[in-house]
Amino acid sequence: MQAPRISMPTPTRRRALAQLAAGTAALGLSGCGFALRQAPKFAFDTVRIAGNENTPVARELRTALITNGLQVLTSASPPSAKPAQVVLTVVTDQRERIAVGQTAAGQVRELQLRTRFTFRLRTVTDKDLIEDVELLLERDLSFSETAVLSKDAEEALLFRDMASDVVQQVVRRMAAVKSL
Repeated sequence: MQAPRISMPTPTRRRALAQLAAGTAALGLSGCGFALRQAPKFAFDTVRIAGNENTPVARELRTALITNGLQVLTSASPPSAKPAQVVLTVVTDQRERIAVGQTAAGQVRELQLRTRFTFRLRTVTDKDLIEDVELLLERDLSFSETAVLSKDAEEALLFRDMASDVVQQVVRRMAAVKSL
């Protein structure tokens, strides 16, 4: 009995199969809608920050807007500066630290950290582009009296992380405004 003969593909057949496989992979990836995140594009060039403009989140927001190519004006800006097209009003920017877990002896074992940020975006003629939006971020933090210094550093790091999250959300919402 003779074993079945397996034929090896010819070089042109191999090349055709490789091209077919590559074409199928490219077609599959292009159809899924995947795209890398692009830098935000704004419908305006200048923005004035009003309200609570000297809070940590507002200062980080100002830096992020400048980094993304906007001219940012504040109350400290010179009067000769280009007039703002929109006004970003920081209504609320507060940090909260709440004890949520205690031992039977009354010692704190768990904290909840919150960042509450409320803002609105309007044109200089008071047309609402984004009505009042409240962003509330929460993080849980275990606590130990024996590691107070390290827990303070961890708390500061969590607050900075929440501020960065808030700034990214605000920038994305501002970029979603397509016309003034």
